[in-house]
Amino acid sequence: MRLFPKPDARFRAAAATLAAVALLVTMLIWRPEGILAVALALVLVLLALTAGVAVTAARESRDATPAAAHHPSGQPLPAGHGVDADTLEALDPRAVRDSRSVNEVSDR
Repeated sequence: MRLFPKPDARFRAAAATLAAVALLVTMLIWRPEGILAVALALVLVLLALTAGVAVTAARESRDATPAAAHHPSGQPLPAGHGVDADTLEALDPRAVRDSRSVNEVSDR
């Protein structure tokens, strides 16, 4: 059991956005020079990308609907229902032999 619950995508998006905005404001006010400016700019881009991915994940989790298990019309059901022997043999010849041996045993 965790002490803190795992944050969802909306929380991650908000946190990354706030961090990116805070870093941008800091860079605009402070105006660092040299390698520090490049490093901060790279961190800013990383935070912006993280925020974008988290927003996309939040949208997809909100719009996701559970898929209903249904069989399309015209498709045979699993376990060989509605499949003739020729089709079954074309798919897997061993399955025909196995089904014939089961039928022979049950006929006796």
